[in-house]
Amino acid sequence: MKRHPVIWGIILLILLLPFFYIMIYGLSCIAGKRAAFSNSNKIGIVNIDGVIRDSTDITENLQEFGKDNSVKGVILRINSPGGGVAPSQEIYEAVMELRRKKRVVASMSAVAASGGYLIACAGEKIVANPGTLTGSVSAVMYFTNAEELMKKVGLKAAAIKSGKYKDIGSPVREMTEEEKQLLQGLVDDIYSQFLDVVMRNRAISSEALKEIADGRILTGRQAKQLGLVDYLGDKEYAVKLLAKMVGIQGDPVIVYPRKKYESIIEYIFYQAGSTMANVLYREQEIPYGINYIVESYDLKMFMPPTMKQ
Repeated sequence: MKRHPVIWGIILLILLLPFFYIMIYGLSCIAGKRAAFSNSNKIGIVNIDGVIRDSTDITENLQEFGKDNSVKGVILRINSPGGGVAPSQEIYEAVMELRRKKRVVASMSAVAASGGYLIACAGEKIVANPGTLTGSVSAVMYFTNAEELMKKVGLKAAAIKSGKYKDIGSPVREMTEEEKQLLQGLVDDIYSQFLDVVMRNRAISSEALKEIADGRILTGRQAKQLGLVDYLGDKEYAVKLLAKMVGIQGDPVIVYPRKKYESIIEYIFYQAGSTMANVLYREQEIPYGINYIVESYDLKMFMPPTMKQ
């Protein structure tokens, strides 16, 4: 019987399809750090690293795990000194939404302070290393005054404004006492929102909290003694704790959010864009506006070597 090349080509393609499927699925699992062909007993890990400038990627990762019925619980692995108020609050709210469907445990790495601690408060339980730097329950707003420098070089500035507060915080002049009071009111309100979150989630009284909520940094062990942390342990301890909470017998399967790339070209451009973004952010450690962030002139001292820029 004569072999028809088209028929044999179709048969060969059908035979090769499973192989290509396995290869592509395996590569996607590696890219997204997902465990392949596992349908149950999963624990998802969402990493929150560095200064918090934007919430989009993290909230999407949380929503992804919320829709995945095979993921029994989620670990928030926090290694952040905090950052912008709004992004920190958005991540916090996303975690609280996730808790309607999943059990959530916060695991602190080298540092989980200020906005990082705010996010940790969304977890049912908080696990910290004894040497973790945490706390710094506070809010801060940064300004620079270059007026004297401009005088030395002979520069003058003028502002045409529609209201007396429109150029508040201008770097070319000293703020008035009235302006300082106005901005202090903003910072105090943001600070009050932070306190509300901690009191609501940590069952700590307002009086007890205000004694330590003055921007001070605490170790994980100190935080546990004060009721800001539940357990002392590393990430593995947090995983075992969550596995027990959700009823997983044996070792759970650890999964990470899947990276969504439409093509290899998109992946290459994504990596190139990430590298460029890191370069552009190198000199901008502190986000603009009011921040939940560790008060330090050198944030790098609180970050592990892999996170220094």
